[in-house]
Amino acid sequence: MDPATGPSASPTPDPPPPAPKTLENFDKPYAYRVMALLAGIVVVVMYIEGMLTPSLPTIQADFGVDTAQVSLILSAYAASGVALSPVVGKLGDIYGKRRVLVGVMLGYAAAVSVTGFSPNFTFMVAARTVQGIGLTIMPLGMALMRDEFPRELIPRAQGLLSAMFGIGFVISLPLGSFVSQDYGWRTTYHSSIPFVVLLAVLLILYTRESAYRRPNTKVDYVGAVFLAGALAGIVTALSQGQVWGWTSVPTLGFLAAGIALFVPFALYESWWTRRKREPIVDGRLLRERNVAVTNIVLTVVGLGMYLALFSLIYQFEYPPASGGYNGGFPTFNILDAGIYIVPLALGMIVFAIAVSFVVARVGVKPFAIAGSIVTALGFYLISIATTLDQALLYETVIGAGIALLNASIINLLILTVDPKDMSQATAMNNVFRNVGGSVGAPIAGSLLATYTLTSGPLAGLPAHVAFQYAFWIAAVVTLIAGVVVVFGQEVLGPSRHAKFAHLPTLARSAPPSPAPSPSGNPSGPIPGEVPVPR
Repeated sequence: MDPATGPSASPTPDPPPPAPKTLENFDKPYAYRVMALLAGIVVVVMYIEGMLTPSLPTIQADFGVDTAQVSLILSAYAASGVALSPVVGKLGDIYGKRRVLVGVMLGYAAAVSVTGFSPNFTFMVAARTVQGIGLTIMPLGMALMRDEFPRELIPRAQGLLSAMFGIGFVISLPLGSFVSQDYGWRTTYHSSIPFVVLLAVLLILYTRESAYRRPNTKVDYVGAVFLAGALAGIVTALSQGQVWGWTSVPTLGFLAAGIALFVPFALYESWWTRRKREPIVDGRLLRERNVAVTNIVLTVVGLGMYLALFSLIYQFEYPPASGGYNGGFPTFNILDAGIYIVPLALGMIVFAIAVSFVVARVGVKPFAIAGSIVTALGFYLISIATTLDQALLYETVIGAGIALLNASIINLLILTVDPKDMSQATAMNNVFRNVGGSVGAPIAGSLLATYTLTSGPLAGLPAHVAFQYAFWIAAVVTLIAGVVVVFGQEVLGPSRHAKFAHLPTLARSAPPSPAPSPSGNPSGPIPGEVPVPR
């Protein structure tokens, strides 16, 4: 008998999943403690990453690099995070979300410590590459939180967590800008280390491991290496194409290598699956309608957000010039730039919290579609702004639209995917979101480097039209995201509840668990969960 297909190759079935949390049996104090810890992690990570954005011109000057090159600080972080996300997400599903999250937090703290002491630009890019492991924190955290709340409260918990991103911006931009301007951008890194370590310790002491684990699943490390290499190659080529030249040997080489690695990845995954082993990425999961819609939408939104934010920071920091350059905005230093991004964050906070309390009754799709329209409108309005007051007002519109979209759309994924696959699903969503983000920043850098003033004392600096093009592109791609939302299957709201009113609710007794599939994993819906049509 072939050992690859015989009984010895069959994995030991994983233990049956626990009954899902209900309003009557979930541990409310513990669930909210987990959410509070995750909220703290979001704020700290957003502080570290948010303070970096207004510091980019200073870092650019310190290391003597140009506008396009400095975007590598963002894209290196994104490329490594994208490559690591599928692997870390899978490890979380297998070995436990808490255990893997704690390890990631400690690794992130070490990388942050090193980055603050970067002696040159190359070292900083390398340190930021290691720091990219921080991008895997939120998928693991969201999956861990999903396990502790009943279905009815998940939209509220996710909405409040989304609001933490806005709070992180409110804290990081002015505070990070103040520290960076008065004490140097390195100090912002040094000041964050105790908080990252403290949160890792609190996770160890005050959280318990998720009940959804699959200890008998074998990790597909070879497939993980192929996939990570493919993603890293593509993201590196896309994010650095402007620096190296879109037709240069390095750009085409990284792009070709990334695409080529998908061939051995596909072949190996096919062989791995024939051995009745679970691949590093479940194709069935990615083909799920709501998962696919969420991934596409957040890819597009990530591109637009990073493109616009990168452009806006530079627009605030560059001086005005004749011919309408800089939209007539006054000249700001790094602290001013940080402060004047706050309205966007405030819009995110207020509307994310508001959405979290009503999305379960109204539904995901109305808010997500409205969010795409409002965000696109905000991008267009800020492209034609001529005064500071107008810019601040339109920023708030953008923040509101982003909150409506982000706080609602994630529920399509969270409420559709089986909890045993939640880390993998949120990690892959993180991949798509950050692929878009890693492309957005260099597109902005390319526009700012291409459309420049050709005469006068400010020759060589970006012209006003460069910023307009960036905002217009962001508006268009955001509207595309709204169109994609239409194809999703609603999981909340009155129409959903009416459609599935005859099915068992969470509060009723759960039906028998489905028989395990040949892979050892349940093939049907979680007991007691209301299934979503596929």
